[in-house]
Amino acid sequence: MAHSIRNRDMKGELRFMGTAVRTILPYYKDSTFFLFNRIIRTFLIGRKPRGLSCKRVSIQREDGSLMDIVIYGPKEKPQAAPGILWIHGGGYCIGAPDQDIMTILEFIEQSGCTVVAPYYTLATEKPYPAALEDCYLALKWMVTNSTELGISNDQIMVAGSSAGGGLTEALCIYARDKGEISIAFQMPLYPMLDDRMLTASSQNNDAPVWNTKSNINAWKMYLQDLYQASDVPPYAAPGRLENFEGLPPAYTFVGSIEPFLDETLTFIERLKAAGVEASCDVYEGAYHGFDVLCSHSKVARLAHKNLLEHFRYACDNYRAKQN
Repeated sequence: MAHSIRNRDMKGELRFMGTAVRTILPYYKDSTFFLFNRIIRTFLIGRKPRGLSCKRVSIQREDGSLMDIVIYGPKEKPQAAPGILWIHGGGYCIGAPDQDIMTILEFIEQSGCTVVAPYYTLATEKPYPAALEDCYLALKWMVTNSTELGISNDQIMVAGSSAGGGLTEALCIYARDKGEISIAFQMPLYPMLDDRMLTASSQNNDAPVWNTKSNINAWKMYLQDLYQASDVPPYAAPGRLENFEGLPPAYTFVGSIEPFLDETLTFIERLKAAGVEASCDVYEGAYHGFDVLCSHSKVARLAHKNLLEHFRYACDNYRAKQN
């Protein structure tokens, strides 16, 4: 079933930007990923957010190499506040935590929480499992240093958008299976979950910002030799997961015309069927990343209002003691 997205399928307030983006950047190819990373390194990394404490530190991987993480928090050090591991998006191939400062700021303003965001290894440098291993390393570091960071270690949360949403889910699965760290809540926003692209919304979709062609190219780069294999693990592509029991409660939202609509809804339904509290809001006529690209639109403001309401509920109701 084809999902050719017409201009009139986009919500009115999103249409101009969506049309412009689709015209300028029809889809991502390998060279686009490398170009965008050069631009990000030049112009984005190192932004100093106003009104926040911001500290960049390096932590050591098992092979002795270093990974940078950035720690965001309120100006005054929190005491026993929630802690969020924030994982940026970008198709597993591009991006940096700095691109999500406004969303991070919203979480901190709502709860006084601390946000730890890793500069994880992108697929343009190394394929899976490098990104997942980096995110787990950052998660372990956050839990180990929770007292110093002012984090209540029974309120460890993981969140991210797009590929960051996929890594959020992969990390929750990985942490559950390893049994070392307990995650209280997850927010995998419009997540990139399934390399097989079996759902109707993922096929022949030419929506703005992210579409079928971009998705194929990103999965090829992330999985490399595993691409189209029958045994891709759910740590790489969470849409392949069979056992949903014991995962943390979840909230997400997604646009109705983007490729990830069906796989997101399916994942949430499977969580609920396994007894996990989970919910998803769908925004009609919205494409991938609409909340960032058109952040001042009514629908984007509504999406973030609902996100923060679920976050506040999680802060009040979800805890998970560390093992």
